[in-house]
Amino acid sequence: MRKRFGQTQALDGLDLAVPAGTVYGLLGPNGAGKSTAVRVFATLTRPDAGRAVVAGHDVVRESREVRRRIGLAGQYAALDEDLTGRENLRIFGQLFHLGAAAARRRADELLERFDLAHAAERLVKTYSGGMRRRLDLIASLVVTPTVLFLDEPTTGLDPHSRNEIWATVRTLVADGTTVLLTTQYLDEADQLAGNIAVIDAGRVIADGTPDELKARIGGRIDVVLDPATPLDDAHVGQAARALAAVTGSAGSAADPDVDVDQRRLSVPVALGSVRLPDVVRRLDQAGVDAVDVAIRRPTLDEVFLALTGKPSRNTSDHAELALQEVTR
Repeated sequence: MRKRFGQTQALDGLDLAVPAGTVYGLLGPNGAGKSTAVRVFATLTRPDAGRAVVAGHDVVRESREVRRRIGLAGQYAALDEDLTGRENLRIFGQLFHLGAAAARRRADELLERFDLAHAAERLVKTYSGGMRRRLDLIASLVVTPTVLFLDEPTTGLDPHSRNEIWATVRTLVADGTTVLLTTQYLDEADQLAGNIAVIDAGRVIADGTPDELKARIGGRIDVVLDPATPLDDAHVGQAARALAAVTGSAGSAADPDVDVDQRRLSVPVALGSVRLPDVVRRLDQAGVDAVDVAIRRPTLDEVFLALTGKPSRNTSDHAELALQEVTR
């Protein structure tokens, strides 16, 4: 799939397949094309070339059928703050042509199911940020979607509110909804997504499960030397030779990274290729006094940096264009 805006090639041959009934994470640096891809899938933007099928329907030729089967929650709540939570959900139900009685029943059901019944009669402007995001999310569920698009759903939320949103997403997927999640919180993708695609410059540069992506860059052995051990060439070399013996590396590949402040030596290692007891035994046999030894798996942040050469966006940077909110 391809899409250009003026001189900017937003999508440049994006190829993506999302398994039904899963959470699929879409990660990428600012301007990678994540939001453009979601806009195409949600029938808000037409692709210049290529084809996209959502819930079995072409997003261009069968856009009306696609819209009947999807939900969309962007980065900012699409709610009327001068109405109560229950009133907001009833309005969404009527927009979906449920009829007044059915809209009331569905609003009450959603408020109870997602633990907002206690705040149903309060004006939305009195809600906390997490409650607003949760209400916005369940507003996209008034008619149960086959596919739900979540564009950075927990941006700016505190950890407790994020956990509430995560629990809601897990409940939806358990009930059979397919979720496409864009996020800049890489721990969020790690927690929720069964599969992840990393995109950059409008195309997929890596995909797989979180564990598969982590395995691509490998792990590290970290050794913290005893404070009484000098960090001179002799002692660092002694530890490096012990680590090289256990990892099977040699030459420059055996040279550890040294963090002087932390007194930590680190060497790369293929995940699953080395056992911690073997590392400890080698260090002991070499006479290396260590106060801590660990085999560390990479984080998704490290995978992201290794694949794109760019750090993940911090929570205060909103440079990427947000999804435009639309009437569901």
